[in-house]
Amino acid sequence: MIVTIIADVLGEENNGTTIACMNLIRYLKSCGDTVRVVCPDKSREGIEGYYIVKTLNLGFIINKIIEKNNVTIAKPDKNIIRKAVEGSDVVHIMMPFPVGICAAEIAGELGIPVTAGFHCQAENFSSHILMFMNSKFFNKLVYKHFYKKLYQYVDAIHYPTQFIRDLFEKTVGHKTNGFVISNGVNEAYKYAPTEKPERLRDEFIILFTGRYSKEKSHTLLVKAVGCSKYKDKIRLIFAGNGPRKLQILRAVRKAGIKMPIMKFFTRTQLARIINYADLYCHPAEIEIEAIACLEAISCGLVPIINNSPRCATKAFALDERSLFKYNDYRDLARKIDFFLEHEDIRQEYSKRYLASPYAESQMECMIRMRKMLTDAIDRKG
Repeated sequence: MIVTIIADVLGEENNGTTIACMNLIRYLKSCGDTVRVVCPDKSREGIEGYYIVKTLNLGFIINKIIEKNNVTIAKPDKNIIRKAVEGSDVVHIMMPFPVGICAAEIAGELGIPVTAGFHCQAENFSSHILMFMNSKFFNKLVYKHFYKKLYQYVDAIHYPTQFIRDLFEKTVGHKTNGFVISNGVNEAYKYAPTEKPERLRDEFIILFTGRYSKEKSHTLLVKAVGCSKYKDKIRLIFAGNGPRKLQILRAVRKAGIKMPIMKFFTRTQLARIINYADLYCHPAEIEIEAIACLEAISCGLVPIINNSPRCATKAFALDERSLFKYNDYRDLARKIDFFLEHEDIRQEYSKRYLASPYAESQMECMIRMRKMLTDAIDRKG
């Protein structure tokens, strides 16, 4: 089949949406499908199957905010989009942004089925663009805008978790033809006990993988370590990058803890770190799924997760020992200390997480994604 994927945001694989998009592109091509991609990534200019549109200009201030997040947002070009969409069997839209909305309109005119992913919580938008992350009224308007402009017109919606499907449908007041499919864990992440590097041998390693952005709440974890009885023994590893690195470093100095290891790691490097770390902490307040947490679980690394009402990740916790009270860094410190003091219980939990059903394989999830596309074609036909 011929699949056109509309990716308003596509560039380096340093964010969940781009990674999910590239995983789908690679899988569809491996199945022999023809994949066309509309995106603003100039580095892909001239590559077969890529249709490059210009970057959206949102003004100096907004452009700088977007640039800080190492992403670009596409500007609709009807001629380019139509060229990519014409003759397709199905169009899959990654984000409810201008190019995706334009592509849905063109596909509708041509009678081509349209599916869409749900990879953006309202807060992902409001925290970065307008700093209204905690405004219930504003975030509700964002969801309603997403529905009005795109999701009400598509034939199927891919939700990474039941959490985000329930939240969206409740907020907009409509049931949707939704498919709950995890983005899946890559096969590189598997249980493979590894010795710590010599320089970290005597330290208790706590890992968190996530972009350095407001909603990921890195400073909450920093404060928790600062309250730990064992703060002089703990070393944080923040795998990722993003615009709030300086704020995190300021919090580290204020808390008086060891300097974290902060950098973006390759998949192979990260899998090795997960397998020698002692705990995985996920302090994010807002999260659609958190594949990073599932990657840790698939390696048997015990998580402690923020019990936030806006975070899907809490569903992966086996029990209260793997949850801390919503945004309560002191409770997180208590949970960290418990697992540090009880290695036998931590090892028991590691085995239980390895046997848990949460971490679905990326391949299985991609098979289900392709079936969602073919089902949309069959229904339209």
